[in-house]
Amino acid sequence: MGEQPIFTTRAHVFQIDPATKKNWVPASKQAVTVSYFYDSTRNSYRIISVDGTKVIINSTITPNMTFTKTSQKFGQWADSRANTVFGLGFASEQQLSKFAEKFQEVKEAARLARDKSQEKIETSSNHSQESGRDTPSSTRASSVNGTDDEKASHGGPTDELLKNENDKLKTALAQSSMNVKKWETELQTLRESNARLSVALQESSASVEQWKLQFLECKEENDQLRNKIEELEVQCIEINKEKERNADLSIRLQELEAELQEKELELEDLRKRGEVVPQLMSECESVTEKLQAAEKKNKDLEEKVRTLRMDFEESKHRQGHLKTELKHFLDILDGKIDELHEFRQGLSKLGVDN
Repeated sequence: MGEQPIFTTRAHVFQIDPATKKNWVPASKQAVTVSYFYDSTRNSYRIISVDGTKVIINSTITPNMTFTKTSQKFGQWADSRANTVFGLGFASEQQLSKFAEKFQEVKEAARLARDKSQEKIETSSNHSQESGRDTPSSTRASSVNGTDDEKASHGGPTDELLKNENDKLKTALAQSSMNVKKWETELQTLRESNARLSVALQESSASVEQWKLQFLECKEENDQLRNKIEELEVQCIEINKEKERNADLSIRLQELEAELQEKELELEDLRKRGEVVPQLMSECESVTEKLQAAEKKNKDLEEKVRTLRMDFEESKHRQGHLKTELKHFLDILDGKIDELHEFRQGLSKLGVDN
């Protein structure tokens, strides 16, 4: 009931690895409350931190302890009674500085309390030694004085002195008894604290094993994730290559579509030209008919033979020229149609491949 908190902060708690004495082992999964407590009955100071129902710090501060800042947000101190080293990780440098200042202040108060306790012990021991020395001298004085009458006449101040000394001895004895009870209480408290710390140490050892297993599991998961990431990276590279191929094919397809449009325009021109062929054929037929009519009239009109022959020769020459042009035009048209057919087959094949 006499122990009250005098300073409270929050920090991540660590303990030194008892096996290696080098690595830090987390004592809390998250930031927990860390408090300075003052026990007015025993005039002592402690640092206490509890994570749920588990006591993770129970350190009595002594004048010999030293709090060391190892970084901007981390500090540590060694506890010889608990046989461990505690470490605290703070959220800011300011919190660390306040904790360190309070540690120095509490350490100085513990030193003063220890000095006062030593002074009381030395004072009580001096009183007991003085009373021990005075008692033989009074007995010797009584033996030297001899008779009871002389004792009665000369023993008044000595009895008063002995009474005072006896009162002092009783007071010192009562104080010693109280100190013994206090020390027994403190010893019992230390034993209970050691028992709790032993339980906490066993729990922390079990937690360390669990953390090791979790660490191995996390490591295996990490390796699996790394392998998956590598596989995904390979797939991404292949996808990027495929995208580049698709982009090239899209560009090629656009080029082929443009060429197809040009070929279609050329084909349309050829079709327009092909519409003139029937007219030429009809003209050729009419000329043939005229030629036949002229041949029939040739028998009757020999005088007109020369003129008709000239007309016939001209018509024949014209017909031959037209036939040659028509044949050449038909050959060109057939070639263009074959090219267009091959072009369409290539385009359909390219579409299927894509």
